[in-house]
Amino acid sequence: MDIDQATLYDLGVFSRHDHDSLLHRLDFARTSGGREVLTRLFQQPFDNELQIKNTQNVIKKFIQHLAQFPETITNGTMMVLDKYYESPVGSIPHPSGTVNSFFYKLLNRGDYNTVKYSVKHIVTFLQGMQELLDLLFDEHLIKPLADLLIEVRLQLEKPLFQRIIHLSAEYTFTTRNNIEWGHFFYQHKNSIHILENLFYKIDAWYSMAKATKMLELHFPEVTKNTVPLLIAENLYHPLLEQPVGYSFSLSEKENFLFLTGANMAGKSTFIRAIGLSVYLASLGMGVPADKMHMSCFDGILSNIDISDNTLKGESYFFNEVQRIKTTVSKINKGKKWLILIDELFKGTNIQDAMKCSTAVIEGLRKVTTSLFVLSTHLYEIGEGLQKYSNLQFRYFETEAVGDSLIFSYQLKDGISNDRLGYLILRREKVVDMLNSL
Repeated sequence: MDIDQATLYDLGVFSRHDHDSLLHRLDFARTSGGREVLTRLFQQPFDNELQIKNTQNVIKKFIQHLAQFPETITNGTMMVLDKYYESPVGSIPHPSGTVNSFFYKLLNRGDYNTVKYSVKHIVTFLQGMQELLDLLFDEHLIKPLADLLIEVRLQLEKPLFQRIIHLSAEYTFTTRNNIEWGHFFYQHKNSIHILENLFYKIDAWYSMAKATKMLELHFPEVTKNTVPLLIAENLYHPLLEQPVGYSFSLSEKENFLFLTGANMAGKSTFIRAIGLSVYLASLGMGVPADKMHMSCFDGILSNIDISDNTLKGESYFFNEVQRIKTTVSKINKGKKWLILIDELFKGTNIQDAMKCSTAVIEGLRKVTTSLFVLSTHLYEIGEGLQKYSNLQFRYFETEAVGDSLIFSYQLKDGISNDRLGYLILRREKVVDMLNSL
């Protein structure tokens, strides 16, 4: 799937403050390497129905076994493995007879201690990989988990690995064991590295499965439609503690949602919730909705957090125009896109913004191969757009009681004409402060 860094940051998948990001919320990886793989997976959502469904099946398989998932392999173990292969250990004697072992331990005390400590952790790692293989492998597996576990089994078939894997927990490592196995592990470091990388992929899938389970996400129905489709029941923003759910439908016949509402009514949250749900579905994960049915998308593109660039001499409005230009160039190729636009043309005066917004909407709405969600505070332009049958109009209601505002965050049919900016200014005592100057 085509999704750029600007969109990933707009949606909150990544954040300059990690604790605010979706990745942080869904990160249950138990090792640093698993976390790195998880981050890479989050940068590469799928645009293919088969890949999405295969990953869904992997995550479902992991969810079934979360309670039995072995904890043998820790982040500390993986760090020891990496350090061992980076350490300047002197030439380990081979063959490791009694005399060679004695003198190596005597004359290379530091190196021997490194080997001894590392061998124990490598044995633990190999045993942990066998535990995972025993837990997850069965003859009904499909790609990509089947391919990964077959490779794990292939690497573990080495006779010494098999001998080590089946050692009892009470086994006492001799000096000769440490030196013999230390030499063998060093000679077969490529196999160990392959197994490490396979484990990190397992750890990343484990994280996705645990997140789906812990956050009570539901797997969507993903179909290979030739036309775009998105239907959701009680969809919500996954990062909110007390979210409000939305139900809506976008299809080829009504592929453009025109959204209005007062400031703070919930427009931006709704747009991000849609984007995050389609994004999570495209990773093969569950989504924050009771039910969701969607087509595969070739890409997601957002226009939410635009900023100016003083050093380049680029104004806010100029960058808004450039983002729209990028949008038009991408959707003009017959592919299925989800386009998310929040408060278009904030960087110019109202009259200019109304004219520009109308021109953009009237142009974009002609593209039937993509879905559009666009919010605006310029409710006045809505009346002239109602002649287009593929536009649907929704708004978030706000009730003013005295100086208090009541936000229901409920999505309703129609166009809002709420103007509450001055009321908010007055409620926050800013008007009183200005009057007292």
